[in-house]
Amino acid sequence: MSDKTITRFAPSPTGWIHVGNLRTALMNYLIARKAGGEFILRIDDTDQTRSKEEYVDGIKRDLDWLGLQWDRVERQSLRLEQYLDAAQKLRDMDRFYEAFETPTELDLKRKKQLNMGKPPVYDRAALALDDAARDRLRAERGDGVWRFKLVQERIVWTDGILGDVSIDGASVSDPVLIRGDGQILYTLASVIDDTEMGVTHVVRGSDHVTNTGTQIQIMQALGGTVPAFAHHSLLTDPQGGALSKRLGTLALRDLRDAGIAPQALLSLMSRLGSSDPVELRTDMAEFIDGFDISRFGSAPTKFDAEDLKPLTAHYLQTLPLEAVAEEIRALGVPDAMAEQFWAVTRENITTLHDLKGWWQMFSTGADPVIAPEDTAFIAQAMALLPEGPFDAETWGNWTAAVKEATDRKGKGLFMPLRLALTGQAHGPDMSAVMPLLQVVRARN
Repeated sequence: MSDKTITRFAPSPTGWIHVGNLRTALMNYLIARKAGGEFILRIDDTDQTRSKEEYVDGIKRDLDWLGLQWDRVERQSLRLEQYLDAAQKLRDMDRFYEAFETPTELDLKRKKQLNMGKPPVYDRAALALDDAARDRLRAERGDGVWRFKLVQERIVWTDGILGDVSIDGASVSDPVLIRGDGQILYTLASVIDDTEMGVTHVVRGSDHVTNTGTQIQIMQALGGTVPAFAHHSLLTDPQGGALSKRLGTLALRDLRDAGIAPQALLSLMSRLGSSDPVELRTDMAEFIDGFDISRFGSAPTKFDAEDLKPLTAHYLQTLPLEAVAEEIRALGVPDAMAEQFWAVTRENITTLHDLKGWWQMFSTGADPVIAPEDTAFIAQAMALLPEGPFDAETWGNWTAAVKEATDRKGKGLFMPLRLALTGQAHGPDMSAVMPLLQVVRARN
């Protein structure tokens, strides 16, 4: 095995990547960076019908947004000759054979095996075909699929998360590596790429465990070095149900559009499912230094997108004005008010999208909330409110004057006035709010 740690993230550009994909990408990235190694972005685009360039661009944009910088990009669609050469080597060593069963025939075989109490494993009937039978079937049905002939013995490895894993080769169907239409499937392409690119560590979901067993045998058959495998737990929704790749709200681009901070997403995903607590981190070096794959468990891991909101809010509170000045200026906030505006709002927002509502309140006035029993009180109080512009002393001076005129005090004084000016029962200190108020609707 190479002295240099090399990992890869190999998404299929058939859709937008989501949090489950991110978990795989992040773990592989952190392993490579912690060891000073190489992180490859490998686009699995052998399915030319479903692969789209807009998804390739989207994958790069999502990783770039998160700060997961790859060292080089590989495209599997440009490596088809290498896969075909490997397939021929497997044929030459009698480990690759053509099979012609239809999906219906395979389904009937599986049902028959299950009824007999046997594992639903392909019966290798194609191995009994002679050349004449294969020619006849090919003429009738077209080209068959190509299956790798497994050695029916136990396949064992020490997994970085699962520990010692053992799979009985006899309980697994010989995997199809090339479809009848000639498409190279992931199982073969991934093996060839991992071998030729010197990949030393592979982290992926636990749904790939059986696939890993077959790939280990393919690697060994072709004389490749088997990398260190680790299989992380699968994510579930908060109720324990399966996450769907097609849930748009969990696509990284949708989380980004919703205002989730990349630091919040990385903070959650770098610890979720591990024995370490989730803590906000803002620097990539912290993620790298604090990562230890052995601290992750194998049990299904619940993911709740709502957990990203308090982390995002916490992150925003750490930002200076310079980091958000462009967003604030785009709202129309005058430069002279920007610092005060950010100081007032930064601890009262979940995402930067919330800033728009605050500026609307300050610039055009909030809809006043006035309880019927407070109508006369508010009218009297508003008559005592001086003309703007307001300053940091306005709130204290005004409430003192209202208190003296009405004998109200405490919550009965301050809450109705806050509601009348902001329409909100809670929020930032009113002494800081008053200088930002451009319009007070309760006067009208």
